[in-house]
Amino acid sequence: MDEEERQRDKLPPILCATSAASGGMDRGAKGQFSTFSNFISTINQKKEAAGNRNSPTQMVLPNNKNVRDLPPICLDVRQKQCISIDTLPPEMKASILPEPQIPTRNKTLKDFQVDLEKAKSTGEWRTIHDFYLTTFDSFLELNAAFKRDVSSFVNTIEDSRINTKFLNAVYDTLLTTSQDIQKTVLKGIINSLLREWKGPRTKDDIRAYFILTQNPQFSSTSTYVIYAHLLRQIATLSDTDNHFLIHWFKKMSQKRFKQLVDRLLQFISLRLFPAKPEEFPPLAKCTWWIPSATKVLALLNAANTLSNPPLIPYTDFYNSTLDHIDLMEEYQTWQFYGNSHRFSFCQFPFIISIAAKKVIIQKDSEQQMISIARQSLVDKVSRRQKPDMNMLFLNIKVRRLQLVSDSLDELTRKRADLKKKLKVTFMGEAGLDMGGLTKEWFLLLIRQIFHPDYGMFTYHKDSNCHWFSSFKCDNYSEFRLVGTLMGLAVYNSITLDIRFPPCCYKKLLSPPIVPCDQNMPVGIAPVTLDDLYQIMPELAHGLNELLCYDGNVEEDFYSTFQVFQEEFGTIKSYNLKPGGDKIPVTNQNRKEYVQLYVDFLLNKSIYKQFSAFYYGFHSVCASNALMLLRPEEVEILVCGSPELDMHALQRSTQYDGYLKTDVTVRYFWDVVLGFPLELQKKLLHFATGSDRVPVGGMADLNFKISKSETPSNWLPIAHTCFNQLCLPPYKTKKELKQKLTIAISNAEGFGLQ
Repeated sequence: MDEEERQRDKLPPILCATSAASGGMDRGAKGQFSTFSNFISTINQKKEAAGNRNSPTQMVLPNNKNVRDLPPICLDVRQKQCISIDTLPPEMKASILPEPQIPTRNKTLKDFQVDLEKAKSTGEWRTIHDFYLTTFDSFLELNAAFKRDVSSFVNTIEDSRINTKFLNAVYDTLLTTSQDIQKTVLKGIINSLLREWKGPRTKDDIRAYFILTQNPQFSSTSTYVIYAHLLRQIATLSDTDNHFLIHWFKKMSQKRFKQLVDRLLQFISLRLFPAKPEEFPPLAKCTWWIPSATKVLALLNAANTLSNPPLIPYTDFYNSTLDHIDLMEEYQTWQFYGNSHRFSFCQFPFIISIAAKKVIIQKDSEQQMISIARQSLVDKVSRRQKPDMNMLFLNIKVRRLQLVSDSLDELTRKRADLKKKLKVTFMGEAGLDMGGLTKEWFLLLIRQIFHPDYGMFTYHKDSNCHWFSSFKCDNYSEFRLVGTLMGLAVYNSITLDIRFPPCCYKKLLSPPIVPCDQNMPVGIAPVTLDDLYQIMPELAHGLNELLCYDGNVEEDFYSTFQVFQEEFGTIKSYNLKPGGDKIPVTNQNRKEYVQLYVDFLLNKSIYKQFSAFYYGFHSVCASNALMLLRPEEVEILVCGSPELDMHALQRSTQYDGYLKTDVTVRYFWDVVLGFPLELQKKLLHFATGSDRVPVGGMADLNFKISKSETPSNWLPIAHTCFNQLCLPPYKTKKELKQKLTIAISNAEGFGLQ
């Protein structure tokens, strides 16, 4: 008997769960599997006997005192969250590992279905039991059962060569079989995982891992010990092996892919907060469980990102359980250790919800505010000057009639104080800023800057968004002001009513941390025709027509690699490449032309404007926390979420002069909940200055309905600075609906009239 057989003999017997089954092959009632209490120790003994070959998933604290440095800021953390598949050299991507001889198995899906129907009708499950026993006995048998054309050799990455319909049928049936059959499958998986690996994994090994990850039995906590060891082995695979898995994952159906993601998220959640702690080994003895699961989840996230369109929304990777852990400890661990062997969820930001990221950013901001304020206080005391409370704040004093120029002067003069708590004073007006004046300052300033007559931004009606004007000017400081305003809004948790396309936020994170080298370009992001569609859909459609044109492009369009723009009444020309005015656009080079044109419009023509905007934003929000964010998440932090939940708003609304049981209030909510979405957005915009919701949801709006002591023939009014709606005591629902609809449909701008 060899060593492997001796180790397998040490496996604990698979204890029978409570079941109605009465015989090895008889069909039994469904039940939970018993926990394999000794399995983990058996695995660990085997690992130790093999020398414990420096498993990279063991979370060993590095002794190196210089690990404080974060990874190079030129790399996005999202690209480092496990695999950088696009940077693999061609020889790695094309590498096909040698495959051993696979046993011949001739059973088809139809044969399996016939055997299954026969077992159901006769009660004799021997054939089905033997099939599962053989199939899951080893990695080779898994390939023999589910691999298409086992004898052929196909050099491809995209195709896993798995008979997906057969595999799905086998797994769907598994959960309906007796406990004996289900435990037979698990024992086979245990034997496969105990195999001693010598040399690199073959492609058939990777295929077997891919098959096993889809096993629905791993949704049960009683199988988590086995599942953890499967995840651990996958997490230690090489980048080349991961490359195969990623491409196979992205070929899965949306339903199966979502099941895999949910299973891993549940595994992480229940390991963090187990309902029955006695079900699992002590956390101290299996610290590798969560890192392994998170690394495998990173493969699925990479697959989802590669898919166009994504298989599932990026928000489906959020694990809301993480909202309840010490996020700042996770963040500080990542800050200190970077992407070294010390695990932190911040290494895998796709799993952290936007609400959790906001908490990290807010607390990081608060710590920076406190640090700056403390330093100001120390400086005052050291110079023997009397401390003043105003030194703890960023105090902005402006005149309403010179709002933009005063704001620009104040923010430029007080650049060192940008990370202090913001307070605004309108000169010549009495009033203490408790948040209302700050919000009014933002609303008025944004309204004025984005006005078409101001010329800084162009409004595109087709896409309902603003874009940077490409007009050249001598001073781009006002673009820096807009960036600073956005940064201050995020820093001070204020939602702005700004309509930038998603492309803007992608550029804002390019790179996410301001480079030390000031000659390095910033705000340059890879852009596509899809990005242009979100800003100028008509132009993007025309360029797409050019790409799809069947005729002779050169003769019919007579275009060159040159574009024309009107600037202050003068038509100016720009070459898209050197000598572009002499290079005709042809069928062969039209793709290059379209790409250069899009890059010119969204990057090169507005570079100076956007770089000033970029530096303004990062002058306030300079933080490694930005590396955790996707462009879509930056947009939500700045502008809020477009998802409205008016029932949640009703639950969190405060009242002044009314009770929530008053007839006018009941009429109001009957009307509002019956409004179409467009009118609900108008109401929110009328009352708060924005039709979007803060990251924390409707409760964060602090929405208030106040009783207005005015005649009932008056319209409702709003104080947007305080998110307050003043509602006269209308006597009928019809009257309330009529007056409210008129008010919200005719409010101009930010509802400040």
